Amino acid sequence: MDILSNLKPAKGSVKKEKRVGRGPGSGHGGTSTRGMNGQKSRSGDKYRPWFEGGQMPLQRRIPKRGFKSPFRVEYQPLNLNKLVEFVTKNNLFNKTITPELLYSYKVVGTKNKPIKILGEGEVNKKLDLAIHAISQSARQKIESAGGSIKLVEFSKIKLAKS
Repeated sequence: MDILSNLKPAKGSVKKEKRVGRGPGSGHGGTSTRGMNGQKSRSGDKYRPWFEGGQMPLQRRIPKRGFKSPFRVEYQPLNLNKLVEFVTKNNLFNKTITPELLYSYKVVGTKNKPIKILGEGEVNKKLDLAIHAISQSARQKIESAGGSIKLVEFSKIKLAKS
């Protein structure tokens, strides 16, 4: 039985600290593992990690491709089959399904992204939705089952700083 005060790390798992500049007996004296000459061997060297000594840098040599729109909206997808399963399980057929309700029941992962209903699955009961976005196929299936859809504006919830 091990006593807490006698515990030691496994052999070879703990390495000795490299103490540089402590004389020739330490094995790291003299140049303190920095090599002979040059900017990197001196104190106060300030070179950027991407600097290539004046050579044309990699980020300028490689051709630029593509474009990322700063206005792109990334939705949280939610398929109809999962939505119907959630409504059936919690018996919410008479309630309006809102993003807040979906988040509180942990159907969607975050409240910082808008939700989009996608059309995978079938709807056989009336659903009332107040949601950020919906695909055409999902809209058609919900409306054909007698449901209603109201699109709501997405506003990111600001967290109060404490």
